[in-house]
Amino acid sequence: MNCKGDWAGWKKFAKGGGVWTRKEGQDPEGGLNEKGRASLRAQGQNIKRPVSAKEAARSPKAASRRKSFCARMKGQKAKMTSAKTASDPNSRINKSLRKWDCN
Repeated sequence: MNCKGDWAGWKKFAKGGGVWTRKEGQDPEGGLNEKGRASLRAQGQNIKRPVSAKEAARSPKAASRRKSFCARMKGQKAKMTSAKTASDPNSRINKSLRKWDCN
């Protein structure tokens, strides 16, 4: 989906009721579950499973993806979250970083 400069299109996409926006599409351990990923794919997004350190050791491509994700999310955590959220082990961002084995 290309929503560049189209706020109404993006708003419709995000509020479109995809399972990924609700609790049923989220994994309790962080990130999206298969149902949530399927919901995003149905909306035209290319989303894949998280890559753990063990999986990254077997594939250079997966390792690169994991390294990129960890760097991006650590930056988001530092810039966009409050001190309370950053230190909360049950926050979505911390769960996601754990799921991807980001130290």
